[in-house]
Amino acid sequence: MKEKETRGFQSEVKQLLNLMINSLYSNKEIFLRELISNASDAADKLRFRALEQPDLYEGNGELRVRILFDKDKRTITLIDNGIGMQRNEVIDNLGTIAKSGTKAFLNSMSTDNVKDNQLIGQFGVGFYSAFIVAEKVIVSTRAAGTTYDQGVYWESTGEGDYTIASINRPERGTEITLYLRKGEEEFLNELRIKNIISKYSDHISLPIEMLTNINQDTKNKADNNEDKKDVVIGNWETINQANALWTRNKSDISNEEYKNFYRHISHNVNEPLIWSHNRIEGKQDYTCLLYIPADAPWGIWNRDYKYGLKLYVKRVLIMDDAEYFLPNYLRFIKGIIDSNDLPLNISREILQNSRITQSLKSAIIKRILSMIEKLAKNKEKYNSFWKNFGIVIKEGPAEDPSNISIIAKLLRFASTYCNSDQQTVSLDEYISRMLEKQDKIYYISADSYAAAKSSPHIELLQKKGIEVLLLFDRIDGWMMNYLTEFNGKLFQLVSKADLNLDNISQENVAENKEIEKKAWEPFINRVQSYLGNRIKEVRLTNRLTDTPAIVTIESNDMTTQMAKLIVAAGHMKPEIKYIFEINPEHKLVKLAANINDNKIFNEWVELLFDQALFIECGTLEDPNKFVRRINNLLTNITTTT
Repeated sequence: MKEKETRGFQSEVKQLLNLMINSLYSNKEIFLRELISNASDAADKLRFRALEQPDLYEGNGELRVRILFDKDKRTITLIDNGIGMQRNEVIDNLGTIAKSGTKAFLNSMSTDNVKDNQLIGQFGVGFYSAFIVAEKVIVSTRAAGTTYDQGVYWESTGEGDYTIASINRPERGTEITLYLRKGEEEFLNELRIKNIISKYSDHISLPIEMLTNINQDTKNKADNNEDKKDVVIGNWETINQANALWTRNKSDISNEEYKNFYRHISHNVNEPLIWSHNRIEGKQDYTCLLYIPADAPWGIWNRDYKYGLKLYVKRVLIMDDAEYFLPNYLRFIKGIIDSNDLPLNISREILQNSRITQSLKSAIIKRILSMIEKLAKNKEKYNSFWKNFGIVIKEGPAEDPSNISIIAKLLRFASTYCNSDQQTVSLDEYISRMLEKQDKIYYISADSYAAAKSSPHIELLQKKGIEVLLLFDRIDGWMMNYLTEFNGKLFQLVSKADLNLDNISQENVAENKEIEKKAWEPFINRVQSYLGNRIKEVRLTNRLTDTPAIVTIESNDMTTQMAKLIVAAGHMKPEIKYIFEINPEHKLVKLAANINDNKIFNEWVELLFDQALFIECGTLEDPNKFVRRINNLLTNITTTT
């Protein structure tokens, strides 16, 4: 060995290894799935790079992964002849985790719950799962295209540091040897290993070979031979089918095989909710196998989140994260696209601007939306889907206007009809319950379900039996800027002014509005004069029953929720001029109207206005001043009665 040194793991790796070593992981066998998956990826990378550099095959283009175990030494070894690694790549890949959200990921795990945590592979740290069963791991590797003396040796017991050195290695690729802990003897059993491979890796197109029928005498000789891998000590038996699953006929693929392939590409032990496998021939020739996960992929909100579509061209993996085929609102989809029309040497830049890419993207989107529509027919499954991906789907109306009618049908909302914060109401269901004279879909947007449900803006609507959609996700205000109608029914935000609700019910809210308006005109003018340009206008309202006043906006003005989104994005707070609507039937309003003292009158106006702003915005610029004003007015009422 040359250039031998001991290096410390990145702190996040130390924490992860501690969890691996000290936990009782309930699904230990996944270590083999993860290591085989890594070997498959290494083969795919070599195939792709060899398109332009055939010499990388070094005279041996038969890619495979081999597995052998030694009961005496208590070792299991995986050997691939894929792309391999150079020294700096070993340090980067095995000593650090270069991914945002690392801290959050590790904080979500503990030695108590890691046994049930399914995120190991999803987070891209599958290699470290070896330490679930191994007390020591040794890696020997050489990158394709490098000389034999540029091999790299890596060794660690997972206790804070690792040893790395330069070695001579004739073969390209990577060899990983696991020295098993006591109690892990099951993984030294030939039948057990075969069953694991069949369970998790049967679909992998790379042949997985296992050394069977070992001749012990020959093996003993091989152990003392530096070139022991060239000594035939048994038979190499191919365990898996070794052909790409998506190339097979659907009728020949079992549901379990589809599920296992999903587990392979998603690094997720859970089953998918639904999948779609299609071969398309005609103007375009391609195969796609698409999955909707049962749970949200880790890091879906991170900036460096990798899309889950793998792009193949004529069975050659071109790209792991083919973001060009998915819009953001469908980024949770997992699967593969295999095109016969794209060139093998296509670059990311050409791919991004390719007409074939755009056509494929359009077709893939429609197929995914069709899958989700199918899923929606099962309410239980769709409720689970919506809890995981509803907020992501809500990005759709803004991002994909060409499919907005389909996306709108897939949206789910909480509403006053259900008396629950669960978003289960479809727009079709809402329309089916609309009153005879109702011509709009009414909704309220707030910071929380409780705030939306108790909003005074919906008091009259509830009194008249009109259902109101309750929107309380941060994205809702932005989404509704793009969702203006559904099936010919306009959406109406109830916090906007000039709602004409009288035609919905035979009830006449105000028997003589003109007389009422004239009687209250001096009061309205007095309030308007005091508040001045702080408000756009002061009006009487008949939409309230239990609330003295609210603020509203004109139909074309920016909403409060949209303004909050702008602030959350780091921009200056937009100024909103509200309309101050006052309920003439409320006792506090009548009390204020009879006050002659301007100072006290102004205090009451401030109180009513602050209440209305607090209801609309959820906050006040000076809450302490608001509380003092209430206390002063209460004290004044108490001393004068």
